[in-house]
Amino acid sequence: MTELNKNYIGGAWVEGEAVSENRSPANPDDLVGLYAKAGRDQLDAAVAAAKAAQPAWAAASPQQRADVLARAGGLILERAQDIGRLLAREEGKSLAEAEGEAARAGQIFQFFAGECVRLAGLKVASIRPGVEVEVTREPLGVVGLITPWNFPIAIPAWKAAPALAAGNAVVLKPADLTPACAHVLTQILVEAGLPEGVFNLVMGAGSVVGQALVEHRDVAGISFTGSVPVGRGIAAGCAAGMKKVQLEMGGKNPLVVLDDADLEIAVNCALNGAFFSTGQRCTASSRLIVQAGIHDAFVDKLDAARAALRVGDPLDEATQIGPVVSEQQLAGNLEYVALAAQDGCEVRGGERLNRPGTFQTPALFLGASNAMRSAREEIFGPCASVIKVADFDQALAVANDTDFGLSSGICTGSLKHATAFKRGSQAGMVMVNLPTAGVDYHVPFGGRKGSSLGNREQGAMAMEFYTGVKTSYLFAG
Repeated sequence: MTELNKNYIGGAWVEGEAVSENRSPANPDDLVGLYAKAGRDQLDAAVAAAKAAQPAWAAASPQQRADVLARAGGLILERAQDIGRLLAREEGKSLAEAEGEAARAGQIFQFFAGECVRLAGLKVASIRPGVEVEVTREPLGVVGLITPWNFPIAIPAWKAAPALAAGNAVVLKPADLTPACAHVLTQILVEAGLPEGVFNLVMGAGSVVGQALVEHRDVAGISFTGSVPVGRGIAAGCAAGMKKVQLEMGGKNPLVVLDDADLEIAVNCALNGAFFSTGQRCTASSRLIVQAGIHDAFVDKLDAARAALRVGDPLDEATQIGPVVSEQQLAGNLEYVALAAQDGCEVRGGERLNRPGTFQTPALFLGASNAMRSAREEIFGPCASVIKVADFDQALAVANDTDFGLSSGICTGSLKHATAFKRGSQAGMVMVNLPTAGVDYHVPFGGRKGSSLGNREQGAMAMEFYTGVKTSYLFAG
């Protein structure tokens, strides 16, 4: 009998209103586990527990909070191999990528352990004699975290760690497709000594648990990562409830390749950015904007590298590309492959593999234009459109011609063009001779336009969302 993995509410493991099977996208016969699905009553209980526990956690010394986060980070790093294997099973990421993501989660907790003691304020002179002014940061209270399936431990970590470091209590609602890693993270936080009620895990459908979290009057802020349509609904709900909101949503990220680029570097950047993690990254390079002089050589070399990628079982160390996360996601990917062909692109790859699991070969859409739906809408799969341009000015214009603005990149040997692209790119993150996907945990993450709303995530700036500013005046006489 498979053990039921329960919700964690107020320091107790609690059954849900239903049970879901978590099966590997690589092998439908591989049952990762059974997971409890919470209902509205349990969400209410989780928020109540967080509200009761938060004042004491906020009043704890920064060192006490730092110690708990540091222990959690250390435990994650010690178990990164086992967590990575679990992640590969439930999400389909290659074993190397999954272990790397687990290690990143541990590093994030260790970084924010340090931020506990670095949360600074200001003391300034007043314009009035005898008056002192202090500006301090205080926790919001109870925060709701709604996380996606594509980074099932890293994103919960980079939301929960700064929230806890600032003195908030947390209610985490992980993606319905990938509850296992969030469950393990919860176990580790309990083991690390986090007080009861400060962290609560409620698993279940976004339409039930997520919606209730957004609507709850005792939740002061919502941090969400996911699709644009859901993000818009959350933004509207938070506005109605006067809650602080942080949204990280989609991307249609450009990688520009100029004639003076190092061909090997450019191909490696495109291959990594477009296809690794099965293209299931909001920072993926889904538009390859290539100058005419290097276009044909770039396409030939990239297509050969694409065709050589090893697609298969994520637990096989030789695998480079794992499965698409679900049948629904794969069906959407295949619709875009067909649409690109209908629009006149020459499609290389993109077919479903004839084997159990949701495997798809990486796809290139050659002869694409920025007007095509397949080049404008986020696919969130291993598909990249190749768009030919005449020069740098056209490349920059095409790169910026999008509703999104998360990440962008350029491959060039020209300092002039690299500098102009960094200044002119309408994206929150810009890469030069690097893949558009792949970021450091100690610096801000986020975008512009339809990609992001609110304060940045990661790095010291992450603390801005999870705190409010208080200005205090004192007449000293």
